[in-house]
Amino acid sequence: MRKNRLPYWEFIILVSIMFGMIAFGTDTMLPAFPDIAKDLELLNVNKAQLIISSFILGTGLGQLISGPISDTFGRKPIITIGLMIFILACIAAYYAETLEMMLVARFIQGLGISAPRTVTMALIRDLYSGRKMAQVMSLAMAIFVLVPALAPSIGQLLFINFGWRSIYMAFIAFALIGLLWLNLRQPETLPFEQRKKLSSTEFLRAFKVVITNTAVVKYTVTLALGFGALFGYLNSAQQIFVDTLGAGMKFPMYFAIISILAAPASFMNAALVMKYGMKLLATIGYALQIIFAIITILIINLEFLPMEWSLVIFISWSVIAFFLKGLYFGNLNALAMEPMGEIAGMASAIIGASATMLGILIAIPIGLAFNGTATPVLFGYITFSSLALILMLTKTNNNHRQ
Repeated sequence: MRKNRLPYWEFIILVSIMFGMIAFGTDTMLPAFPDIAKDLELLNVNKAQLIISSFILGTGLGQLISGPISDTFGRKPIITIGLMIFILACIAAYYAETLEMMLVARFIQGLGISAPRTVTMALIRDLYSGRKMAQVMSLAMAIFVLVPALAPSIGQLLFINFGWRSIYMAFIAFALIGLLWLNLRQPETLPFEQRKKLSSTEFLRAFKVVITNTAVVKYTVTLALGFGALFGYLNSAQQIFVDTLGAGMKFPMYFAIISILAAPASFMNAALVMKYGMKLLATIGYALQIIFAIITILIINLEFLPMEWSLVIFISWSVIAFFLKGLYFGNLNALAMEPMGEIAGMASAIIGASATMLGILIAIPIGLAFNGTATPVLFGYITFSSLALILMLTKTNNNHRQ
Protein backbone atom coordinates (compact mmCIF):
# COMPACT_ATOMS: atom_id res chain seq x y z
CA MET A 1 0.00 0.00 0.00
CA ARG A 2 1.29 3.44 -0.86
CA LYS A 3 2.26 5.52 2.15
CA ASN A 4 -0.06 8.35 1.05
CA ARG A 5 -3.15 6.17 1.24
CA LEU A 6 -5.55 6.01 4.15
CA PRO A 7 -7.21 2.69 4.95
CA TYR A 8 -9.64 2.06 2.09
CA TRP A 9 -12.91 2.63 3.96
CA GLU A 10 -11.67 5.61 5.94
CA PHE A 11 -10.62 7.19 2.66
CA ILE A 12 -14.06 6.55 1.16
CA ILE A 13 -15.81 8.11 4.17
CA LEU A 14 -13.55 11.18 4.01
CA VAL A 15 -14.20 11.50 0.27
CA SER A 16 -17.96 11.20 0.86
CA ILE A 17 -17.80 14.04 3.39
CA MET A 18 -15.95 16.24 0.89
CA PHE A 19 -18.48 15.41 -1.82
CA GLY A 20 -21.36 15.88 0.62
CA MET A 21 -20.56 19.50 1.45
CA ILE A 22 -22.18 20.80 -1.72
CA ALA A 23 -25.34 18.74 -1.12
CA PHE A 24 -25.45 19.92 2.50
CA GLY A 25 -25.08 23.51 1.29
CA THR A 26 -28.10 23.13 -0.97
CA ASP A 27 -30.56 20.64 0.53
CA THR A 28 -30.45 22.08 4.07
CA MET A 29 -31.88 25.34 2.70
CA LEU A 30 -34.88 23.80 0.93
CA PRO A 31 -37.45 23.76 3.79
CA ALA A 32 -36.62 27.38 4.67
CA PHE A 33 -37.54 28.89 1.27
CA PRO A 34 -40.90 30.40 2.40
CA ASP A 35 -39.31 31.97 5.49
CA ILE A 36 -36.37 33.30 3.49
CA ALA A 37 -38.72 34.80 0.90
CA LYS A 38 -40.76 36.43 3.67
CA ASP A 39 -37.79 37.84 5.61
CA LEU A 40 -36.10 39.18 2.46
CA GLU A 41 -39.45 40.57 1.24
CA LEU A 42 -39.47 38.70 -2.07
CA LEU A 43 -42.63 39.27 -4.09
CA ASN A 44 -41.99 36.18 -6.22
CA VAL A 45 -41.30 33.13 -4.04
CA ASN A 46 -39.66 31.41 -7.03
CA LYS A 47 -36.76 33.86 -6.65
CA ALA A 48 -35.77 32.11 -3.42
CA GLN A 49 -34.52 29.33 -5.70
CA LEU A 50 -31.69 31.65 -6.75
CA ILE A 51 -30.13 31.05 -3.33
CA ILE A 52 -29.48 27.52 -4.54
CA SER A 53 -28.59 28.49 -8.11
CA SER A 54 -26.04 31.15 -7.11
CA PHE A 55 -24.34 28.69 -4.77
CA ILE A 56 -24.06 26.00 -7.45
CA LEU A 57 -22.88 28.56 -10.00
CA GLY A 58 -20.10 29.54 -7.61
CA THR A 59 -19.07 25.90 -7.23
CA GLY A 60 -18.84 25.62 -11.00
CA LEU A 61 -16.68 28.70 -11.51
CA GLY A 62 -14.55 27.95 -8.46
CA GLN A 63 -13.48 24.63 -9.92
CA LEU A 64 -11.58 26.47 -12.65
CA ILE A 65 -9.44 28.02 -9.90
CA SER A 66 -9.05 25.29 -7.28
CA GLY A 67 -8.28 22.43 -9.65
CA PRO A 68 -5.36 24.01 -11.52
CA ILE A 69 -3.68 25.49 -8.46
CA SER A 70 -3.89 22.11 -6.71
CA ASP A 71 -1.56 20.78 -9.42
CA THR A 72 0.97 23.39 -8.28
CA PHE A 73 0.54 23.65 -4.50
CA GLY A 74 -0.83 20.20 -3.67
CA ARG A 75 -4.27 18.84 -2.85
CA LYS A 76 -4.52 19.43 0.91
CA PRO A 77 -3.57 23.15 1.04
CA ILE A 78 -6.11 24.09 -1.63
CA ILE A 79 -8.96 22.12 -0.02
CA THR A 80 -8.08 23.78 3.30
CA ILE A 81 -8.13 27.30 1.85
CA GLY A 82 -11.42 26.57 0.05
CA LEU A 83 -13.07 25.45 3.27
CA MET A 84 -11.85 28.57 5.08
CA ILE A 85 -13.33 30.79 2.34
CA PHE A 86 -16.59 28.86 2.65
CA ILE A 87 -16.69 29.43 6.41
CA LEU A 88 -16.09 33.19 6.06
CA ALA A 89 -18.81 33.44 3.39
CA CYS A 90 -21.22 31.61 5.70
CA ILE A 91 -20.66 34.31 8.30
CA ALA A 92 -21.37 36.98 5.66
CA ALA A 93 -24.57 35.20 4.59
CA TYR A 94 -25.69 34.98 8.20
CA TYR A 95 -25.76 38.78 8.40
CA ALA A 96 -27.09 39.48 4.86
CA GLU A 97 -30.22 41.64 4.86
CA THR A 98 -31.13 41.67 1.15
CA LEU A 99 -31.46 39.04 -1.56
CA GLU A 100 -28.58 40.63 -3.48
CA MET A 101 -26.22 40.42 -0.48
CA MET A 102 -27.35 36.87 0.16
CA LEU A 103 -26.70 35.82 -3.44
CA VAL A 104 -23.19 37.32 -3.37
CA ALA A 105 -22.38 35.49 -0.12
CA ARG A 106 -23.83 32.26 -1.49
CA PHE A 107 -21.78 32.63 -4.68
CA ILE A 108 -18.60 33.05 -2.62
CA GLN A 109 -19.60 30.03 -0.54
CA GLY A 110 -19.77 28.11 -3.80
CA LEU A 111 -16.35 29.35 -4.85
CA GLY A 112 -14.87 28.09 -1.59
CA ILE A 113 -16.65 24.75 -1.40
CA SER A 114 -15.67 23.97 -4.99
CA ALA A 115 -12.21 23.06 -3.70
CA PRO A 116 -13.28 19.98 -1.70
CA ARG A 117 -15.38 18.78 -4.62
CA THR A 118 -12.88 19.33 -7.44
CA VAL A 119 -9.59 18.71 -5.71
CA THR A 120 -10.92 15.56 -4.04
CA MET A 121 -11.64 14.23 -7.53
CA ALA A 122 -8.00 14.85 -8.45
CA LEU A 123 -6.91 13.32 -5.15
CA ILE A 124 -8.82 10.13 -6.01
CA ARG A 125 -7.25 10.13 -9.47
CA ASP A 126 -3.81 10.41 -7.84
CA LEU A 127 -4.42 7.10 -6.09
CA TYR A 128 -6.75 5.12 -8.36
CA SER A 129 -7.62 4.75 -12.05
CA GLY A 130 -10.09 3.02 -14.35
CA ARG A 131 -12.85 0.87 -12.92
CA LYS A 132 -11.28 0.93 -9.45
CA MET A 133 -11.63 4.73 -9.48
CA ALA A 134 -15.28 4.35 -10.50
CA GLN A 135 -15.76 1.89 -7.63
CA VAL A 136 -14.27 4.34 -5.11
CA MET A 137 -16.55 7.11 -6.40
CA SER A 138 -19.61 4.86 -6.29
CA LEU A 139 -18.97 3.77 -2.70
CA ALA A 140 -18.33 7.38 -1.66
CA MET A 141 -21.58 8.43 -3.33
CA ALA A 142 -23.44 5.64 -1.51
CA ILE A 143 -22.34 7.02 1.86
CA PHE A 144 -22.73 10.62 0.73
CA VAL A 145 -26.44 9.96 0.08
CA LEU A 146 -26.96 10.24 3.85
CA VAL A 147 -26.28 13.97 3.49
CA PRO A 148 -29.25 14.82 1.23
CA ALA A 149 -31.34 12.36 3.25
CA LEU A 150 -30.75 14.21 6.50
CA ALA A 151 -30.05 17.77 5.31
CA PRO A 152 -33.68 18.99 4.84
CA SER A 153 -34.65 17.62 8.27
CA ILE A 154 -31.66 19.35 9.84
CA GLY A 155 -32.56 22.57 8.03
CA GLN A 156 -36.19 22.40 9.17
CA LEU A 157 -35.20 21.64 12.76
CA LEU A 158 -32.80 24.57 12.80
CA PHE A 159 -35.05 27.22 11.26
CA ILE A 160 -38.04 26.24 13.40
CA ASN A 161 -36.06 26.48 16.63
CA PHE A 162 -33.42 29.09 15.87
CA GLY A 163 -34.42 30.82 12.62
CA TRP A 164 -33.27 30.03 9.09
CA ARG A 165 -29.99 31.94 9.50
CA SER A 166 -28.81 29.30 11.99
CA ILE A 167 -28.47 26.95 9.01
CA TYR A 168 -25.26 28.78 8.14
CA MET A 169 -23.84 27.84 11.54
CA ALA A 170 -24.48 24.18 10.68
CA PHE A 171 -22.57 24.72 7.42
CA ILE A 172 -19.60 26.00 9.40
CA ALA A 173 -19.67 23.00 11.76
CA PHE A 174 -19.78 20.52 8.85
CA ALA A 175 -16.91 22.28 7.09
CA LEU A 176 -14.80 22.19 10.26
CA ILE A 177 -15.26 18.43 10.55
CA GLY A 178 -13.95 17.92 7.02
CA LEU A 179 -11.16 20.44 7.53
CA LEU A 180 -9.83 18.75 10.67
CA TRP A 181 -10.18 15.20 9.35
CA LEU A 182 -8.36 16.04 6.13
CA ASN A 183 -5.45 17.78 7.81
CA LEU A 184 -5.03 15.32 10.66
CA ARG A 185 -5.40 12.05 8.75
CA GLN A 186 -4.98 12.31 4.95
CA PRO A 187 -1.39 12.46 3.63
CA GLU A 188 -0.67 14.66 0.61
CA THR A 189 -1.14 12.66 -2.59
CA LEU A 190 0.75 14.88 -5.04
CA PRO A 191 4.55 14.68 -4.49
CA PHE A 192 6.61 17.84 -5.05
CA GLU A 193 8.39 16.31 -8.03
CA GLN A 194 5.06 15.79 -9.82
CA ARG A 195 3.73 19.30 -9.29
CA LYS A 196 3.41 21.64 -12.23
CA LYS A 197 4.35 25.28 -12.52
CA LEU A 198 1.33 27.56 -12.30
CA SER A 199 0.97 29.44 -15.56
CA SER A 200 -1.69 30.51 -17.99
CA THR A 201 0.16 28.55 -20.64
CA GLU A 202 -0.24 25.32 -18.68
CA PHE A 203 -3.94 26.01 -18.09
CA LEU A 204 -4.54 26.74 -21.77
CA ARG A 205 -2.62 23.62 -22.69
CA ALA A 206 -4.75 21.55 -20.32
CA PHE A 207 -7.90 23.24 -21.61
CA LYS A 208 -6.87 22.34 -25.16
CA VAL A 209 -6.20 18.73 -24.15
CA VAL A 210 -9.66 18.49 -22.59
CA ILE A 211 -11.68 20.13 -25.35
CA THR A 212 -9.87 18.28 -28.15
CA ASN A 213 -10.51 14.89 -26.57
CA THR A 214 -13.89 13.92 -28.03
CA ALA A 215 -14.55 11.32 -25.34
CA VAL A 216 -13.95 13.82 -22.52
CA VAL A 217 -16.18 16.45 -24.15
CA LYS A 218 -18.90 13.89 -24.76
CA TYR A 219 -18.97 12.62 -21.17
CA THR A 220 -18.73 16.13 -19.72
CA VAL A 221 -21.77 17.33 -21.70
CA THR A 222 -23.63 14.13 -20.84
CA LEU A 223 -22.85 14.72 -17.17
CA ALA A 224 -24.07 18.32 -17.47
CA LEU A 225 -27.42 17.19 -18.88
CA GLY A 226 -27.89 14.93 -15.87
CA PHE A 227 -26.93 17.76 -13.53
CA GLY A 228 -29.39 20.09 -15.23
CA ALA A 229 -32.33 17.76 -14.65
CA LEU A 230 -31.28 17.14 -11.03
CA PHE A 231 -30.69 20.82 -10.20
CA GLY A 232 -34.06 21.67 -11.75
CA TYR A 233 -35.67 19.12 -9.44
CA LEU A 234 -33.90 20.54 -6.37
CA ASN A 235 -34.92 24.09 -7.25
CA SER A 236 -38.61 23.14 -7.34
CA ALA A 237 -38.74 20.29 -4.78
CA GLN A 238 -39.95 22.32 -1.80
CA GLN A 239 -42.72 24.00 -3.81
CA ILE A 240 -43.86 20.76 -5.44
CA PHE A 241 -44.03 18.84 -2.17
CA VAL A 242 -45.48 21.62 -0.01
CA ASP A 243 -47.54 23.83 -2.34
CA THR A 244 -48.68 21.29 -4.94
CA LEU A 245 -48.84 17.98 -3.06
CA GLY A 246 -49.66 19.30 0.41
CA ALA A 247 -46.78 17.58 2.20
CA GLY A 248 -46.44 20.45 4.68
CA MET A 249 -43.92 19.87 7.47
CA LYS A 250 -43.43 16.28 6.30
CA PHE A 251 -41.42 17.42 3.27
CA PRO A 252 -38.00 16.69 4.88
CA MET A 253 -39.22 13.22 5.90
CA TYR A 254 -40.28 12.42 2.34
CA PHE A 255 -37.00 13.76 1.00
CA ALA A 256 -35.12 11.53 3.44
CA ILE A 257 -37.16 8.49 2.39
CA ILE A 258 -36.35 9.19 -1.26
CA SER A 259 -32.63 9.54 -0.60
CA ILE A 260 -32.39 6.43 1.59
CA LEU A 261 -34.37 4.22 -0.80
CA ALA A 262 -32.18 5.40 -3.69
CA ALA A 263 -28.92 4.79 -1.78
CA PRO A 264 -28.41 1.15 -2.86
CA ALA A 265 -27.88 2.33 -6.46
CA SER A 266 -24.31 3.40 -5.76
CA PHE A 267 -23.51 0.12 -3.99
CA MET A 268 -25.03 -1.75 -6.90
CA ASN A 269 -23.02 0.30 -9.37
CA ALA A 270 -19.83 -0.32 -7.38
CA ALA A 271 -20.47 -4.06 -7.65
CA LEU A 272 -21.51 -4.08 -11.31
CA VAL A 273 -19.05 -1.59 -12.80
CA MET A 274 -16.09 -3.96 -12.51
CA LYS A 275 -17.98 -6.53 -14.63
CA TYR A 276 -20.07 -4.50 -17.07
CA GLY A 277 -18.15 -1.25 -17.35
CA MET A 278 -18.96 2.41 -16.84
CA LYS A 279 -20.42 3.25 -20.24
CA LEU A 280 -23.02 0.48 -20.35
CA LEU A 281 -24.35 1.24 -16.88
CA ALA A 282 -24.56 5.00 -17.56
CA THR A 283 -26.40 4.35 -20.83
CA ILE A 284 -28.92 2.06 -19.13
CA GLY A 285 -29.42 4.64 -16.38
CA TYR A 286 -30.38 7.40 -18.81
CA ALA A 287 -32.63 5.10 -20.88
CA LEU A 288 -34.60 4.06 -17.80
CA GLN A 289 -34.74 7.68 -16.64
CA ILE A 290 -36.61 8.62 -19.82
CA ILE A 291 -39.04 5.70 -19.60
CA PHE A 292 -40.07 6.30 -16.00
CA ALA A 293 -40.38 10.09 -16.41
CA ILE A 294 -42.70 9.59 -19.41
CA ILE A 295 -44.82 7.10 -17.48
CA THR A 296 -45.09 9.48 -14.52
CA ILE A 297 -45.99 12.56 -16.56
CA LEU A 298 -48.72 10.57 -18.33
CA ILE A 299 -50.15 9.24 -15.05
CA ILE A 300 -50.23 12.72 -13.51
CA ASN A 301 -51.57 14.68 -16.49
CA LEU A 302 -54.04 12.13 -17.84
CA GLU A 303 -55.34 11.42 -14.33
CA PHE A 304 -55.18 7.64 -14.59
CA LEU A 305 -55.28 7.49 -10.80
CA PRO A 306 -57.15 9.57 -8.19
CA MET A 307 -55.63 12.93 -7.21
CA GLU A 308 -55.04 11.61 -3.68
CA TRP A 309 -52.39 9.35 -5.15
CA SER A 310 -50.35 12.23 -6.56
CA LEU A 311 -47.96 12.44 -3.61
CA VAL A 312 -47.27 8.69 -3.66
CA ILE A 313 -46.74 8.78 -7.43
CA PHE A 314 -44.29 11.67 -7.26
CA ILE A 315 -42.37 10.14 -4.36
CA SER A 316 -42.16 6.82 -6.22
CA TRP A 317 -40.83 8.52 -9.34
CA SER A 318 -38.36 10.56 -7.26
CA VAL A 319 -36.95 7.38 -5.73
CA ILE A 320 -36.48 5.90 -9.20
CA ALA A 321 -34.91 9.12 -10.56
CA PHE A 322 -32.46 9.38 -7.64
CA PHE A 323 -31.69 5.65 -7.87
CA LEU A 324 -30.89 5.87 -11.56
CA LYS A 325 -28.52 8.82 -11.16
CA GLY A 326 -26.41 6.42 -9.12
CA LEU A 327 -25.82 4.54 -12.36
CA TYR A 328 -24.41 7.48 -14.28
CA PHE A 329 -22.94 10.33 -12.22
CA GLY A 330 -19.97 8.45 -10.77
CA ASN A 331 -19.40 6.54 -13.99
CA LEU A 332 -19.49 9.65 -16.17
CA ASN A 333 -17.04 11.45 -13.88
CA ALA A 334 -14.70 8.48 -14.11
CA LEU A 335 -15.11 8.20 -17.90
CA ALA A 336 -14.32 11.88 -18.37
CA MET A 337 -11.30 11.76 -16.04
CA GLU A 338 -9.83 8.46 -17.24
CA PRO A 339 -7.70 9.89 -20.11
CA MET A 340 -6.59 12.88 -18.02
CA GLY A 341 -4.20 11.31 -15.51
CA GLU A 342 -1.29 13.59 -16.45
CA ILE A 343 -3.28 16.75 -15.76
CA ALA A 344 -5.78 15.42 -13.21
CA GLY A 345 -6.18 18.67 -11.24
CA MET A 346 -6.74 20.94 -14.22
CA ALA A 347 -8.85 18.37 -16.02
CA SER A 348 -11.05 17.85 -12.97
CA ALA A 349 -11.50 21.62 -12.75
CA ILE A 350 -12.42 22.09 -16.40
CA ILE A 351 -14.70 19.05 -16.52
CA GLY A 352 -16.40 19.82 -13.20
CA ALA A 353 -16.82 23.53 -13.91
CA SER A 354 -18.18 22.97 -17.39
CA ALA A 355 -20.65 20.29 -16.28
CA THR A 356 -21.82 22.28 -13.23
CA MET A 357 -22.25 25.66 -14.96
CA LEU A 358 -23.99 24.15 -17.97
CA GLY A 359 -26.16 22.13 -15.59
CA ILE A 360 -27.24 25.17 -13.57
CA LEU A 361 -28.00 27.14 -16.75
CA ILE A 362 -30.30 24.28 -17.73
CA ALA A 363 -31.83 24.11 -14.25
CA ILE A 364 -32.66 27.79 -13.67
CA PRO A 365 -35.43 27.95 -16.31
CA ILE A 366 -36.80 24.59 -15.12
CA GLY A 367 -37.13 25.94 -11.58
CA LEU A 368 -38.53 29.33 -12.60
CA ALA A 369 -41.06 27.53 -14.83
CA PHE A 370 -42.76 26.09 -11.74
CA ASN A 371 -46.47 26.52 -12.37
CA GLY A 372 -48.02 24.70 -9.44
CA THR A 373 -47.41 21.26 -10.96
CA ALA A 374 -44.54 18.78 -11.33
CA THR A 375 -44.75 18.89 -15.14
CA PRO A 376 -41.78 21.26 -15.76
CA VAL A 377 -39.47 19.05 -13.69
CA LEU A 378 -40.64 15.83 -15.36
CA PHE A 379 -40.41 17.39 -18.81
CA GLY A 380 -36.87 18.51 -17.97
CA TYR A 381 -35.90 14.94 -17.08
CA ILE A 382 -37.38 13.58 -20.31
CA THR A 383 -35.75 16.21 -22.51
CA PHE A 384 -32.25 16.23 -21.06
CA SER A 385 -32.05 12.50 -20.38
CA SER A 386 -32.98 11.94 -24.03
CA LEU A 387 -30.16 14.22 -25.19
CA ALA A 388 -27.78 12.45 -22.80
CA LEU A 389 -28.81 9.04 -24.12
CA ILE A 390 -28.17 10.14 -27.70
CA LEU A 391 -24.67 11.23 -26.70
CA MET A 392 -24.01 7.95 -24.86
CA LEU A 393 -24.94 6.00 -27.99
CA THR A 394 -22.56 7.92 -30.23
CA LYS A 395 -19.14 6.36 -30.74
CA THR A 396 -15.86 8.03 -29.80
CA ASN A 397 -12.27 6.95 -30.16
CA ASN A 398 -11.10 5.83 -26.74
CA ASN A 399 -8.69 3.03 -25.97
CA HIS A 400 -9.47 2.82 -22.28
CA ARG A 401 -11.70 0.11 -20.85
CA GLN A 402 -15.11 1.55 -20.18
